[in-house]
Amino acid sequence: MSERDPDAELIARVGARDAGAVRTLVLSKLPRLLALATRMLGDRMEAEDIAQEAFVRIWKQAPHWRTGEAKFDTWLHRVALNLCFDRLRGRREEPADTLPDEPDPAAAPDQRIEARTRDERVRAALAALPVRQREALVLTYYQELSNLEAADLMGISADALESLLARARRTLRTQLAGESAGKDSA
Repeated sequence: MSERDPDAELIARVGARDAGAVRTLVLSKLPRLLALATRMLGDRMEAEDIAQEAFVRIWKQAPHWRTGEAKFDTWLHRVALNLCFDRLRGRREEPADTLPDEPDPAAAPDQRIEARTRDERVRAALAALPVRQREALVLTYYQELSNLEAADLMGISADALESLLARARRTLRTQLAGESAGKDSA
């Protein structure tokens, strides 16, 4: 690996059971893990379970971590995604009824209602996507991974990722436009 892993030193300290390193790791990685799992599962409580299980796996793996084989962040995202896929296989997928993120409290009430409605529509449309398309969108747009990083994490080529993204965007556009057209005619 030509690029130095920014987490290598921290993981070595976690592997040595340094409590301060564990706190630092949790503070730095928890928000993104929760965001990823919440967007994949549509349920904040399940996302918290996923994050907890991911940190248990970090704790177990850290003493054996070999720097240079994979970037820690890439491995962590893969673990979290695999845990999400296990949850998704164990249930029938339905759009979430509740919003995991609260709208900006500084916004006016009508703006909050409009934002909540838009967010609900986007979440429902995202949840209705095939899992691989949803995974591609979440990794690139919400987790802000590059196409190459997301493709590597998914175990596919960059061209295959771009194809998944194109299909996902097209499906979302169609679903969201169809909902708007249905509301306008009602």
